[in-house]
Amino acid sequence: MDIAQLQAYGYFILITILVIFLYGYIYHLYSVKKDVDGLDYEDYADMALHDDLADTPVSARSKDNEK
Repeated sequence: MDIAQLQAYGYFILITILVIFLYGYIYHLYSVKKDVDGLDYEDYADMALHDDLADTPVSARSKDNEK
């Protein structure tokens, strides 16, 4: 086994590991929709399309929380 064949095996193993991590990360992003605080950030993904002054806000603010 020469160095070129060893590099080819190493490249294949590295790419396979990176693809597994990539798909695992994508699965994690789409399976866990809420963060630790319980916010669902998919509601905020549509904000760029609905940014007119007459549009309804994504999350309602109560008067108690205002300072």
